[in-house]
Amino acid sequence: MIHVYGVPGYGSTISELMLTLTGVRYNFINVDGFDKAGPKHDLLEKVNPLCQVPTLVLDDGQVMTETAAIALMLLDSHPEFAPAPGSPQRHRFLRLLVWMVANVYPTFTYADYPERWAAGAPAQLRESTARYRETLYRWLEEQVEGTPWMFGNDISLLDCYLPVMRRWSPREAWFAQHTPKLNAIADAVCGLPELQTVLRANQIL
Repeated sequence: MIHVYGVPGYGSTISELMLTLTGVRYNFINVDGFDKAGPKHDLLEKVNPLCQVPTLVLDDGQVMTETAAIALMLLDSHPEFAPAPGSPQRHRFLRLLVWMVANVYPTFTYADYPERWAAGAPAQLRESTARYRETLYRWLEEQVEGTPWMFGNDISLLDCYLPVMRRWSPREAWFAQHTPKLNAIADAVCGLPELQTVLRANQIL
């Protein structure tokens, strides 16, 4: 069984949704407080010296991190959760999957711990990254092709990002007003019966 080291409501929620959607069994290990010295930090550091969540320990003992890499790993055995290989939509899926973690994720890294990057102006860094994040979500809104999912009639692992990120800043009301298509996809993910337990455990519902 896969072991998922994470924190409820954190980025590990995205991996939990992906695993649950694809029917892969896992055991969740809560490492809340991992970013400070203490037993949870030590527990996570033993399996991943970088102390990141999510950290997955696979059946064979290998460590897997990064939600985009986890998505691609799952697609090896569950290809139905992405557009068909070689199709134009597949190319867009890959682009947006990597874009999400390369562009949106860093805004949270800097905004959540601004004193690490701008000790003299943490409030300004937090505010500037928040405004920049909003421009990214507006751009992503323009990339949505159809409904009810990002790529039309079939759900993809990329859709799992949206209910989690909507729960973070700038929060649900902003998404409803400024990015209605992203908001609708997040609602659709939240409406899937098979994901209800994970969503509630991670305070998304």
